[in-house]
Amino acid sequence: MSNFVDECSINLKGGDGGAGCVAFRREAHVAKGGPDGGDGGDGGSIWLVADRNVASLLAFRDHPHRKGESGSHGSGGNRHGARGSDLEVKVPEGTVVLDHASRAPLADLLHHGDRWLAAQSGEGGRGNARFLSNKRRAPSFAEQGEHGEERWLRLELKLMADVAIIGFPNVGKSTFISSVSAAKPKIANYPFTTLEPNLGVVRMDDGFEMVLADIPGLIEGASVGKGLGHQFLRHVERARVLLVLLDLAPWDDVSPQAQLDVLLNEIGSYRPDLLERPRLVVGSKSDLATNDDFDGPVISSVTRSGLQSVLGDLSALVREARESTPSIGATTLHRPLGTEISVERFDDGSWNVVGRSAVRAVALSDLTNDEALEFAQARLKQVGVLTALRRAGVTTGDTVHIGGFSFDYEEDE
Repeated sequence: MSNFVDECSINLKGGDGGAGCVAFRREAHVAKGGPDGGDGGDGGSIWLVADRNVASLLAFRDHPHRKGESGSHGSGGNRHGARGSDLEVKVPEGTVVLDHASRAPLADLLHHGDRWLAAQSGEGGRGNARFLSNKRRAPSFAEQGEHGEERWLRLELKLMADVAIIGFPNVGKSTFISSVSAAKPKIANYPFTTLEPNLGVVRMDDGFEMVLADIPGLIEGASVGKGLGHQFLRHVERARVLLVLLDLAPWDDVSPQAQLDVLLNEIGSYRPDLLERPRLVVGSKSDLATNDDFDGPVISSVTRSGLQSVLGDLSALVREARESTPSIGATTLHRPLGTEISVERFDDGSWNVVGRSAVRAVALSDLTNDEALEFAQARLKQVGVLTALRRAGVTTGDTVHIGGFSFDYEEDE
């Protein structure tokens, strides 16, 4: 039996850091005081968070882009820019995060509250007050804000149904789920039309979502393998709520009560604790009813009579069941920030330096400024870029790219 997997691609962009400020104090009788440019604020990161109240990935189908808030720029008077707020993107429990290109698994958000850092924010740039030293008494440069990480990810979800719809073959389960959701199961007027579970997502008027599973028809003896047997009963185990549909117009003239007795007996024989699961018993095919002895809610999926009332009852049971499910092992998962320095060669013979610390070293407001250029060179040496270039085989005259900065390499004398 194949598993239902909901899939989508999402684009995430962490917030950019704000730029540091170049400013100097202005005081009476002092033409130009010391530097007092403030730092830019960090951007906001994006977190994927598992939430039991989110049932599907439908929210990303038409709107796959999410962007973190950027930090604001620093200003004079040592005023630092505000930090951008983190963005929490809620996904269903059981969401698997994959690399978009390689499909390599990156995170598995199994439980309510699990968090994974999906797109790292950019750090704010330092203002010129940060570069004051005995050698630089009036630094005339600051750092630009760092760009937030941007990436495409793949999300895959193996849905665990909120509601399992059970009943005899041809009781109208597929018609019901196709009437209340976007699911398109095979529907025909003969038993065992459904050979594997069909799942549909129902969205209520208040935005609440729940997943319904159309389970293959159950017959007497299923608990010992007759018909589809354990193949479908395994799926009932995972559901929070059971919706029992009873045929009010059965071909074999089996009364609703007799159907219910058989269904509950088979479920209890397979796994007794399933009888303690919240359940709603509903009469189906009210438009064709030949039996008026049933005392309970009735529906007709064809005429849509009674559907909204039953969905309201189901949503109440699902909400209660979700609330009563404890959060287990909620975890917060970070990722390495890629500070390691590496060097790669392009087809045109130029070189590219990769590594957060290297890019930060040249992210200055004005690299045409001699002071800024001197600082960048010293910083590149300090973080190991020059050593990495020599080891990679870079020679004098080769072009080297670091972020948006390019220069012709010269070997130190």
